[in-house]
Amino acid sequence: MLDLQEIRKDIDEVDRELVKLFEKRMELTTSVAKYKIETGKKVLDPQREKEKLEAIAGLVSNEMNKHGINEIFTQIMATSRKYQYMLLESMGQTLREDYIALDEINKKDCKVVYQGAPGAYQYIAMKRFFGEDVENYSVKTFRDAMEAVKCGEADYAVLPIENSTAGIVSDVFDLLPEYNNYIIAETYVKIEHALLGLPGATVDDITTVYSHPQGLMQCHDFLDTHKDWVQVEQLNTALSAKRVVNEGDKSHAAIASVEAAKLYGLSVLKEKINTDDNNTTRFVIITNKRMFLKDAKKVSICFETEHTAGSLYDMLSHIIYNNLNMTKIESRPIAGKAWQFRFFVDFMGNIDDAEVMNALRGIEEEALSIKLLGNY
Repeated sequence: MLDLQEIRKDIDEVDRELVKLFEKRMELTTSVAKYKIETGKKVLDPQREKEKLEAIAGLVSNEMNKHGINEIFTQIMATSRKYQYMLLESMGQTLREDYIALDEINKKDCKVVYQGAPGAYQYIAMKRFFGEDVENYSVKTFRDAMEAVKCGEADYAVLPIENSTAGIVSDVFDLLPEYNNYIIAETYVKIEHALLGLPGATVDDITTVYSHPQGLMQCHDFLDTHKDWVQVEQLNTALSAKRVVNEGDKSHAAIASVEAAKLYGLSVLKEKINTDDNNTTRFVIITNKRMFLKDAKKVSICFETEHTAGSLYDMLSHIIYNNLNMTKIESRPIAGKAWQFRFFVDFMGNIDDAEVMNALRGIEEEALSIKLLGNY
């Protein structure tokens, strides 16, 4: 009978030899990095790695081990590249672009744009972040807001990016890589929808309700108790309230904020009608300058990668290798490229951290494209 303890001792001995050989290989990686600094040669050489893997596969005597050997050496070479990126950064061969480091955001002497109308949740987020007296104006679309910041008509834009129950705001995600605007901060607003009607109206009078599609969706339990009501989608919740005022029909109501009721002179027929009491929307503050707060703790990027097996893992492995905590990943289809996607990733860190720069360096070298969306 085989002695398990003896087998384990033999495995331990093999492992010790493997560690020694791995460390020797990584020492050679330092020499490779120095050579590439001197010659300007890129770290990643796909053709060389392909040839190397094929050659190693030819050394395997047991056919069943070929796949495992390929996987092991793929990871060894990936680790070697990551180590080289770290060395290149530490030796001054950085890809870091200049940026402005701020102690705090100037919330007084600025102009802010938001999409929608007074009373919308974007309006509420803007007021809470910048203060009641900030100079502001509204536009019809998210693109209009991004354009206003791009052109310098506004210093900042406040845009919703995701909701805790409805998910991401896809239109905003798709605009982020299109513009050279940057996220400088974020803020959260708890969503507390109310049913608003004309003064004197009651819930029993209502036959038609207006709201943004997400507003309707977020109140589905309440609306399910009024299946006879006609639900009409609007561009945002505040415009829904405004429409009720303009139409002057007591049978029409809006799902919007209590703030909107105050602004437009409507009555609150029922408060807190959203299904999830913890419903919260995250908003991002956008600027056209590459500037970040010194104490920023979150990095947002987007990137495109090869449409091949394992390519996404290869990109994310740079975050893992540098011990960074990834907090979010989303994918969005790329216009004009059927079944190909752009990935959006958030992870914790500051752009001045060596680990963050190492991760960004690795992804930039190996992805088809990458964009730093912000550090906030």
